[in-house]
Amino acid sequence: MAVTEQRLSTGVLVIGTGGAGLRASIELAEAGVDVLAVGKRPKEDAHTSLAAGGINAALATMDPEDSWQQHAADTLKESYLLGDPRTTEIVTRGAAQGIDDLERYGMAFAREEDGRISQRFFGAHKFRRTAFAGDYTGLEIQRTLIRRAEQLRVPVLEGVYITRILTHEGAVFGAYGFDLTDGTRYLIHADAVILAAGGHTRIWRRTSSRRDENTGDSFRLAVEAGARLRDPELVQFHPSGIIEPENAAGTLVSEAARGEGGILRNALGERYMSRYDPERMELSTRDRVALASYTEIKEGRGTEKGGVWLDVSHLPRQTIMNRLPRVYQTLLDLQMLDITRDPIEVAPTAHYSMGGVWVRPEDHSTDVRGLYAIGEAASGLHGANRLGGNSLIELLVYGRITGQAAAAYSESLTAQPRSAPAVAEARAEVEGLLTADGPENVRALQRAIRNTMTEHAGVVRDEEGLRAGLADIAAIEKRMEDVGVHPDIAGFQDLAHAFDLKSAALAARATLEAALERRETRGCHNRSDHPDMDPALQVNLVWSPTTRITRESIAPVPAEIAALMQDVSTEGKLVE
Repeated sequence: MAVTEQRLSTGVLVIGTGGAGLRASIELAEAGVDVLAVGKRPKEDAHTSLAAGGINAALATMDPEDSWQQHAADTLKESYLLGDPRTTEIVTRGAAQGIDDLERYGMAFAREEDGRISQRFFGAHKFRRTAFAGDYTGLEIQRTLIRRAEQLRVPVLEGVYITRILTHEGAVFGAYGFDLTDGTRYLIHADAVILAAGGHTRIWRRTSSRRDENTGDSFRLAVEAGARLRDPELVQFHPSGIIEPENAAGTLVSEAARGEGGILRNALGERYMSRYDPERMELSTRDRVALASYTEIKEGRGTEKGGVWLDVSHLPRQTIMNRLPRVYQTLLDLQMLDITRDPIEVAPTAHYSMGGVWVRPEDHSTDVRGLYAIGEAASGLHGANRLGGNSLIELLVYGRITGQAAAAYSESLTAQPRSAPAVAEARAEVEGLLTADGPENVRALQRAIRNTMTEHAGVVRDEEGLRAGLADIAAIEKRMEDVGVHPDIAGFQDLAHAFDLKSAALAARATLEAALERRETRGCHNRSDHPDMDPALQVNLVWSPTTRITRESIAPVPAEIAALMQDVSTEGKLVE
């Protein structure tokens, strides 16, 4: 069968059509720069659309004393001092403009009666600074960005899987990929590439990511192009993902369920949060609640299926229908469960990659000239614990800044060297997998990685487990040499799974090696053999396949921000 190859050329190529990728594309189009956005799934279905809680900006519409400096202080404190102060300043200072941009594109925020944008408390924020649209803020942002991109006629190529970023002598010149339906190859020439293809939480067994997203594509594409990863071990586990059905395991039960008065019980019927955080109980921080539930399950007090019970059935039916409509509908659809009458079986679930591709704070450029990374693909803001609502504002602020930086870089080039051998290598990689006819099943190996990560690099880790995990990954990498790939009448999904497997293996190895090196407990990273925080490890761990782990010092927190870093009262509000 003759394979067709389409050649495209653009000024800036954006990989990923979620919120981060679309925001960067819009910035480029508004500046009159030639842009092409490529996504492997339909843009309406990007992961951004799942974000429920809200988006942070110190607008001071509800609490006049709020400021970007206080937002920065709360963010850095919650990062357990692993967040980058410069990145944090850029995001918190630029947040109000991010909200203005959305309003300019026509987004409808929830408002007070006098027309002010309404803001609510979210987690460890000192003031009310989370703007929202119902419990579907991410979906509304995604729709707004799609609408604006369409007005600007941004070309979006959907259903195309990028396999490699093309480089020559340390600079990008495009990317290679294939169409998921008919296998058409794409050779895309570009001056600059913005990587916005998400994180790596799908490499755990239970995750709030859906199948075939967040498998670590960004990590592999960046690393193979010559970039590095920062803090891949810092992964946020959400306390409440459902366990069944298997194909939806990890789907989130919104933390609003706890915020509205939901109670957590173990299989013995004990309200166990009194053991872990008697003050805040179910309103404790994400990392604490996840750790508490994990401990109950691990010590044998979990349900038969390895979970705990989250119960809202004591709340008035009307409260549930008004405040938790999505949770009610989801459980009815997936399990025929009526949450107004019965408890929900949940367990901690891998939720957000706080580490990611190493980038510079000012423009999110990487070690590779012309390559940028934004959104969950990048690192720098969240450190060891992410403030709820910060991920959505981050992608707006850096989408804008990085769009401008990529445009300037593209315009500065006098010529762009390309490399025939690099293109030949990308073609050969696809060809090699398409003709692979070994006995190993790609899906089975992906499952093996997920089992390994769940077993050895979940909520709680230790030296022995992490070493066992690395031995498992080494064995899986060996088996990957003998995979069989079989495109079928339904398309080239199997080829995509083989690339997802490569990404998952690389992301797993980076995560395990960094988790082994971080011999302390800090934020989301719990080492049972090192239960205390180690001041010497107040550093970022930077990983690449050649240098392995190096330690990178973190810039000092400016005095005006440091003065505002205090314990925030959590009286009566859900800590995120």
